[in-house]
Amino acid sequence: MPTEITVAINGALGRMGSTVLSAAAAEDGVTPVGGADTAATSGTVTIPGTSVSVPLAPDLSSLFTDVKPDVVVDFTNGAAAREAINTCVEAGVRVVSGSTGLSPEDLDEIGQLAAERRIGVISASNFALGAVVLMHLAGIASKYFDYADLIESHHEAKVDAPSGTALSIAKAMVDGRGSRFDQNTAELQTLADTRGGNYQGINIHSARMPGRVARHEVVFGALGQTLTLTHDSINRDSFMPGVMLAVKRVISENGLIVGLDSVLGLGKPKP
Repeated sequence: MPTEITVAINGALGRMGSTVLSAAAAEDGVTPVGGADTAATSGTVTIPGTSVSVPLAPDLSSLFTDVKPDVVVDFTNGAAAREAINTCVEAGVRVVSGSTGLSPEDLDEIGQLAAERRIGVISASNFALGAVVLMHLAGIASKYFDYADLIESHHEAKVDAPSGTALSIAKAMVDGRGSRFDQNTAELQTLADTRGGNYQGINIHSARMPGRVARHEVVFGALGQTLTLTHDSINRDSFMPGVMLAVKRVISENGLIVGLDSVLGLGKPKP
């Protein structure tokens, strides 16, 4: 592993991107060296909380003509994320991605390219360590309960619903249970979709509002009892320890890792 890992941020002008810039500047062994953002109007960006500026470009291909980082941290979404990750892998740059909206087919394509080029990529729906632990615990608890609801809430600007983390939690729950959950079907719905989305019997509910960063709540139900697991991200700083952990891990990888649980060594619970 390099003694100093150089990092560039894709989506550097966004709320998450600017937070990652600051975190990278404060992290021992990590140095921010650039950023890319489609909203770029100048050739540099100042790292929040410092007087240091680094090169800024409208896209990663342009950035790589000026600076070649060891790792790109990507917080975009959907098609933009897929294109960004592929650009990095093709250029021999490792990637840590917290982007949402990547399909299983996207991840298959990325995984194949990363393996061919022997370039590390870590893709995770959530970098908050507590959220990853919640996912693991929900998988363990699922084998003991027949009913479950999952409620997630985020800031009003979030583009996808449900969150990628909510889907990851739901998948971990079904894997841990080994089958779909039982589910109540309302005989009369006086307001359509009140019961939320349905994933293998888990009702998933999404809320979007100002003042919220990220909250995930799993409620299990059984005869005479409920069990509730909740994780709150109070601010975006909550994601930074996980991001920096992934930055340091991806340097030694030669393919795709999906989920921060794999980085933390949290194995999937057995049914």
